[in-house]
Amino acid sequence: MRLFLKNFSLGLIAVIALNACKQKANNSGNSPRADSAQVVQKNPYSSLDLSPMDMIYYPANYPLLKMTNTDSLPLIARVIYSRPHKKGREIFSNNPKSLCPYGKAWRLGANEATEIEFFTNVFIAGKNIPRGEYVLYCIPYSDHWTIVFNTQLHSWGLHIEEAKDIFRTEIPVTVQNPPIEDFTMLFKQAGYGADLLMAWDSVKAVLPIKFSIP
Repeated sequence: MRLFLKNFSLGLIAVIALNACKQKANNSGNSPRADSAQVVQKNPYSSLDLSPMDMIYYPANYPLLKMTNTDSLPLIARVIYSRPHKKGREIFSNNPKSLCPYGKAWRLGANEATEIEFFTNVFIAGKNIPRGEYVLYCIPYSDHWTIVFNTQLHSWGLHIEEAKDIFRTEIPVTVQNPPIEDFTMLFKQAGYGADLLMAWDSVKAVLPIKFSIP
C-alpha cells in the first residue's frame, strides 16, 4: 500500500510539473518579456529635418476630400513651406540678432523659399493675381508686414531678385496670446474667399484672398 501511494504521489507531482511547464510556455508565447520589447531605431537612411516641410490647401484637407470623393469645391490654392521652431530665440524685434529683424526680408519659413500656387485667378488688395506659382515672402515690422509675391521659383533661403517682385501689399499684425512654438500657416474660409493666416511666437498676420467659385 505504501509503495502504491508513493508511486501515485510521484506520478501526481510529475503531472503537475508538466502542466506548469506547458502553462509557462503558453504564457511566454502570449506575453512578451519586458527585455524583448522592440526599441524604435533611428532611420539609417535619413536624418530628421528640424524644420519639416508642410503643405496647406484651400479648401482645407483637399487631398483627403478628393480621395474620398467628398470634395464639393475646386482646389483654389496651396502653400509649401518649412516650419521652424522658436526654441527660446527672439523672433521679431529691432534687434539685428533676432531671427526676423524688423525691415529685413524673411522667407516665411525655413529651408527653401516659401511658395504659393493659385489654381485660379485671385484678387489681393484689389490686384488681380493670375493663376500660377510664386515665391511668397514678407518684410516684418512692429505693426505690419509687407507681403511680397515674386516669380523667381525654387530658390534656397531668400536669395531672390527684387526685380522679379510682381506685387506687394501691407497687412496689419496682431498680438497672439499665448505665443506658439512653431511657425504656422493655414487657410481659413472667409465670405470673400479665404484668409491666409501666418502666426509665430506672439505675432499673427492675415492676408485676405478674394476669389469666386466657378
